[in-house]
Amino acid sequence: MPAPVKPKSSKQWQEVLAPNGLGYRVKLLSQLLARKFQEQLEPFSLTPFHWVVLCCLWEEDGLATSSIGEKLQQVGGTLTGVIDRMEERGLVCRTRDNRDRRVWRIWLTETGKQLEDVLPPIAAEIREQAMQGMSQTERQQFSELVDRAIANLS
Repeated sequence: MPAPVKPKSSKQWQEVLAPNGLGYRVKLLSQLLARKFQEQLEPFSLTPFHWVVLCCLWEEDGLATSSIGEKLQQVGGTLTGVIDRMEERGLVCRTRDNRDRRVWRIWLTETGKQLEDVLPPIAAEIREQAMQGMSQTERQQFSELVDRAIANLS
């Protein structure tokens, strides 16, 4: 690994220093989006983490807990607690896999299924607010650039 380049002046580093740095701005954007979404989820007693689990199950119901964790890049203990709370709220239920009794499958309840009609429009409204003033092309480019940066660091 090459040695870091020593700056001649602090001005050379302005674009990487907070609050101008990309990492800081991405973190700020994430926090603002999460806060805005959390406000909208509160009446449902949900968190953004509940939202992403629901999204996985709306896409494919009956996933194994490990599959949800892989999709969300989450460790088991954190996910188990979230699913416990979702089960307590009547959003999901767990069943053992018929072929492998070590595996737990997570299924949406009727209440969890009904939220698919309610929550995505709320998320779309927040996304729309965040992307206001951006053309469809810019929105697509932004999404692709974020995906590329994630892939570069993964």
